[in-house]
Amino acid sequence: MTRRNKPLAALVAVAVLATIAGCSAAETGSESGSGSLVVWTLEEQADRLAKAQAAADDFTAATGISVELVGVNEDQFPQLITAAAAAGTLPDVVGALPLSAVRTMSSNDLVNTDVTGQILDDLDPSTFSKSAVDLTQEDGAQIAIPSDGFPLSVIYRKDLFAAAGLPAPETYDDLVNAAKTLNSPEIAGFVAGDSASTSYTQQVFEFFALANGCDLVNDSGDVTLDSPECVKAFSTYGELVHDYSVPGAMDSTSTKTTYMGGKAAITMWASFILDEMAGLVNDAMPTCPECAADPKFIAENSGFVTSFAGPDGSPVSGGDVTSWVVTADADADAAKQFVEYFMDDAYLQWLSQAPEGKFPTRSGTADDPQKFVEGWKDLETGVDTKAKLADVYSPEVLAALQDGVDNFSRWGFKQGQGALLGAILAELPIPKAIGALQGGEVDGPGAADQAQKAVQAIQDSIE
Repeated sequence: MTRRNKPLAALVAVAVLATIAGCSAAETGSESGSGSLVVWTLEEQADRLAKAQAAADDFTAATGISVELVGVNEDQFPQLITAAAAAGTLPDVVGALPLSAVRTMSSNDLVNTDVTGQILDDLDPSTFSKSAVDLTQEDGAQIAIPSDGFPLSVIYRKDLFAAAGLPAPETYDDLVNAAKTLNSPEIAGFVAGDSASTSYTQQVFEFFALANGCDLVNDSGDVTLDSPECVKAFSTYGELVHDYSVPGAMDSTSTKTTYMGGKAAITMWASFILDEMAGLVNDAMPTCPECAADPKFIAENSGFVTSFAGPDGSPVSGGDVTSWVVTADADADAAKQFVEYFMDDAYLQWLSQAPEGKFPTRSGTADDPQKFVEGWKDLETGVDTKAKLADVYSPEVLAALQDGVDNFSRWGFKQGQGALLGAILAELPIPKAIGALQGGEVDGPGAADQAQKAVQAIQDSIE
């Protein structure tokens, strides 16, 4: 769900690895002082790549530094970057990297933290979201430049809540009570990730768990998924997906389709759903009974809770930050100029690739503190139909989503365990425990124990 709702791709073949990895600094003359760069971007869809290429061309015209821009599939990135590192053919810069991939690169010494720190100093750290900066630091070093983020939300049908006299689902109790009250044979009370095989399940459960003070590890780095706070999180989430959802495993696509079809009262999703809910994407149109006459019905009748709390926790915001990374083998000066250009002169062009999922992590400049936040509001989103998000969603909704991006919480990062999070996203022990919950194979304590043992084994294997 990090780019949109694409299923996991098959592992890339060795021949493809060699071909893509061969588009490298070594082969294109990107040694220090050569005036050329190889840049990988995980925004590899054709329309997004075209926008990034246009900005890269402007950079070349302004600086004389040539740029070879290579689109890389997110699911194939770990294999591609490993192959490139082994061959000594790393790109100079990688863009649109999720936090787990940033930490994986850092743990393998593939990042130039000196240059990255200089970039942040040049751009002024005070113009960035503090949480985004904190999440891209490790042991006091800046390992990436946070470029943008997408918030997660509890999304709910305001019209159904109002008719039932229910408050917005801002707490576990609110959520469970609303799901129970609104659940019926026609409309599920709640739908969200419970598939054992998708990272979407991990993504939404992490947000749900953090809301109750359930963290992946403690300050000593010990896995804590069997803590009382985590047992409560597993138990409550299990009740929602087992008692008030629809039959079968729910992945990101089926969850979104169910909610936009008017068949669920509550879901949890990333902001990438915003343009689809608004009827701006022909192959992902809302299909609720009211949507034939009004394609914006779901968007206009949905509320968004971006800060959520359980009984044992405090309100938290969930989501992910994507970043620019300057690699260890980069042409340092050229790479520095490139990232600074894309975080300033070309920043709004970069965000325009997908405004619904690229909220600014840099609010503005020292001279114009809200330049990018305000500029983002004027960007058009959608695929087949274009519109500004501000033309569909209220200022209050957009402000809440932006606030979520400015206040992200994530498992493991503040305890220096970002590499562990990346490892569990590869093996998916949390989704497997949630899948067992949904199927009635275990209860909340059983799911917590299953996850605890599996994550502990992964941690032992990477230490």
